Amino acid sequence: MTLQIRIEIESQPDEHDRRLIDEGLDIFNFAKAGPDNAQDLWIMARDDDGGLLGGLKGRTFYAWLFIDWLWVSPAARGQDVGVRLVAKAEDAARERRCIGAYVDTFSFQAPDFYRRNGYEEFGRIDGLPPGHACIWLKKTFGEPQDP
Repeated sequence: MTLQIRIEIESQPDEHDRRLIDEGLDIFNFAKAGPDNAQDLWIMARDDDGGLLGGLKGRTFYAWLFIDWLWVSPAARGQDVGVRLVAKAEDAARERRCIGAYVDTFSFQAPDFYRRNGYEEFGRIDGLPPGHACIWLKKTFGEPQDP
């Protein structure tokens, strides 16, 4: 018997459906690649009064750090805040036994910043967004050491 299948766009699927898809993908990935050991990572830069000057949001999984967001307040730019945030995230990734880090950034954002910090380009999509490029960069730390 052939299933009758409708394909639809849903802008706000309910929580049960989202969880079912997420868990289904996790089960499939686990069967093929083992546990991902996924953990979020937040690194914050604050002034003496606790005001936020910058932040990095990342996630470690499958022995890699993915840098999702890196932002530095205009008031703090030029003071190596970004360098320090990335270095702290890389240190945390090494503690989590990661072998490297990767990031995607637009050509008008920070590809040169990442290159100066040891990252190398490994992919790009020109024209995303129009007139620019989306660039993927990575940095390998090496194999984790036994504890």
